[in-house]
Formats: sequence, structure tokens, C-alpha cells
Amino acid sequence: MAGVVHIPWYATGLRHDKLAVALAGIAPIAVRYGARTYSVHRFRDDRYKFLQTAEFESKLDFDRYWHGPEFIDFRVLCSSWYQVPVTYSWADLVVDGTLEPDESRLEASGVAGGEAAAP
Repeated sequence: MAGVVHIPWYATGLRHDKLAVALAGIAPIAVRYGARTYSVHRFRDDRYKFLQTAEFESKLDFDRYWHGPEFIDFRVLCSSWYQVPVTYSWADLVVDGTLEPDESRLEASGVAGGEAAAP
């Protein structure tokens, strides 16, 4: 059963922007380890608070990502940018969805394939 890992991060003093950039770099690496999706959310009410998520088919795939060389390097280089401990949680995926754009409406409005039509 697919699952989603939730990794809460909390930046240390004045390092929230650096952590945002670092998380934007490490999150896409999850795809190399079998993740279907990944995301990093930064909270508006507390700019130091982040939530990283990734959907994996198995917990083993996540463990390979979490203990892989890229994440080891991330933790070495960025260890002073976030509070420890970082305690992730694994949740079973019950349902998810997305709203896809209606291609016929896009074509009728002169937008093909999600890109603006040439003038």
C-alpha cells in the first residue's frame, strides 16, 4: 500500500531562507528513489516552519531516500539550519486527487497544451 511521509522542519534563527532553498533541492531527489510525488510547504503564519511530503509505494523506498548519500550530504551541510530532532511520520494513503485542466476549454480560449498562443 502506498504511503506518504510527512517531515516537519523548523528553521533556526535567520536561516529560514537558506533552509527553503536546501529543501527545494533535496525534495525532488525522492523521485530517484521511487517517489510518485513530493512537495515542500512553507507556512505563512510562521516562515520558519516547513512540511516536506513525499508519496512512496513502500516504506523501504523512503528509507533508501532518507539514508541515501544525497540526504546524508544535506544533513551534514545544513545541520545548523534546522532544529533537531526531525521526526518524520509515515501515513497510509487512503485517497488523493487533483483537478486537471479542461483541455477543450483551453483550446477554445486560444491556449493549447497549457501554453499561451502566439500573438
